[in-house]
Amino acid sequence: MSRSFQLNALPENEFVSLFSRTDAELQAIGARRMIVDQKPGYPCRVSLVDAEIGETVILLPFTHHNVSTPYRASGPILVRLAAKPAKPAAGEIPEMFRDRLLSLRAYDASAMMVAALITKGTELEDAIDRLFADDAVQYLHVHNAQPGCYNCSVVRTDGRGVST
Repeated sequence: MSRSFQLNALPENEFVSLFSRTDAELQAIGARRMIVDQKPGYPCRVSLVDAEIGETVILLPFTHHNVSTPYRASGPILVRLAAKPAKPAAGEIPEMFRDRLLSLRAYDASAMMVAALITKGTELEDAIDRLFADDAVQYLHVHNAQPGCYNCSVVRTDGRGVST
């Protein structure tokens, strides 16, 4: 079955300069440099993979829904050193989502939330399809359900949606 959605990772160019900052400079913007000590546990929002033990990551605050509605949102994200942007194919789900409990938030063209659900990562495709069955839903955001951290956006590939 061909799926009509695509996951969008964050662009690396927004984060590259963070790795050359000192720990004090990072702390001044609310960020922290960390060394990965377990896998899974440090999911990168650029590469959409879990960082390997011993890798350097930056934990930072990030505005992931930069809109002029009550649903403007920000929260912590992790980015790996030298992460290359993920470009999943339409309908492809990166492995880092499979072992997580996920929260999906569905937004309309006015950036207002119109639906939300919790799903196992192994059932993510079906959850996305269920939400996109509603024509009012234009795009989705995927979060880790327990800590609430933003992972990525999901857009339609059938030409009916907008990306935000």
